[in-house]
Amino acid sequence: MDFSFTPEQEALRNDVRTFLEQELREKRWKPACDAWIQGFDPDFTTRVAARGWIGLTWPKEYGGHERSFVDRLIVTEEMLRYGAPAALHWFADRQIGGGILRYGNEEQRREFLPRIIRGELYVGLGMSEPEAGSDLASLSTKAEEQDDCFLVNGQKTWTSGGSFINYIDLFARTDFTAPKHKGISEFLVPMNLPGISRVPMVDITGTEAWNDVFFDNVRVPKDCLIGERNKGFYHVVEELAYERGGMERLMGNYPLYDGLRRFVAQTFKDGKPLSHEPRVRTLMAELEVEFEVGRLLMYKAASVMDEGRPPTVEASTSKVFGTTFEQRLANAAMEILGPYGGLSASSPHAAVDGLAVHSYLASKGYSLQAGSTEVLKGIIATRGLGLPS
Repeated sequence: MDFSFTPEQEALRNDVRTFLEQELREKRWKPACDAWIQGFDPDFTTRVAARGWIGLTWPKEYGGHERSFVDRLIVTEEMLRYGAPAALHWFADRQIGGGILRYGNEEQRREFLPRIIRGELYVGLGMSEPEAGSDLASLSTKAEEQDDCFLVNGQKTWTSGGSFINYIDLFARTDFTAPKHKGISEFLVPMNLPGISRVPMVDITGTEAWNDVFFDNVRVPKDCLIGERNKGFYHVVEELAYERGGMERLMGNYPLYDGLRRFVAQTFKDGKPLSHEPRVRTLMAELEVEFEVGRLLMYKAASVMDEGRPPTVEASTSKVFGTTFEQRLANAAMEILGPYGGLSASSPHAAVDGLAVHSYLASKGYSLQAGSTEVLKGIIATRGLGLPS
């Protein structure tokens, strides 16, 4: 792995930073933790699309730019660094569009990929269910084949951006006698079909970033099927590798990290910056080292993608390390800020814009999303280290 960036990649990073700094000067949005999954701003997505930063790695014949996964990681790293509201295009750009490229037919590629690239298609994940999360193969949503459609019944939960999306990447059971891993199919379903309803979920931070999505005798056209029937679970396995290896698993709460570094440098105690306190210095030094290690792990996963290999082990390693860092950052912030860290942004006394309490509450779920730490350690052990299962 080459740890240096090319002049073209450095220019790309500078372009993204210049764009985001201009956005902040114009006060188009405010930096936020978890903005990649909770920041829904269609105008921002349109502006990002106009600069060619969605579908960056995809073939030019569909509107992409055929650039590397490392290039894409540079763009997403800067989006996360600035806490930009990129949620509307994040999932389609990160994994769903790539799935269409790998498994979809030519008509689907030409229909959906240009719309994603233009920032017009907002897609949410229809994977998890109330009784099927880490064990996704246990899902119970049914898609029964009819003469002219698949009749879908069931419920999806934790659907990101469910109130805003116009399509859902749905995984449903199509073979009810096959082993559970072999009877699942993938569909790209319009959210305006009769029988689909969505109910916002309010999480522990008070945010409505997720939905329950219900399917009640929904007639899904057969041309919504992505790839072969009953092969959907194998699509999931590959898609999750791309999902787990992203920089958002390290930098989801980066605005807190950036604010905390400024806070300890600019806040004085007994005439000295708080950063001179031994405990504070130790915490911040540990975080800095861990952040840089995590960043290199993310770029390692991207380099594996550029070699044409799914980064199954590398992405699992990155995700475990990155989400552990995010949780440690939230805990360190609460320790350093004390009672002021528990105040939300609405309080005039909140430290670091109230980001600490949001991150502290949200971070407990970081190690569950896209595969729990326990599941991923099993993947690292068996597929990475060759240990018995």
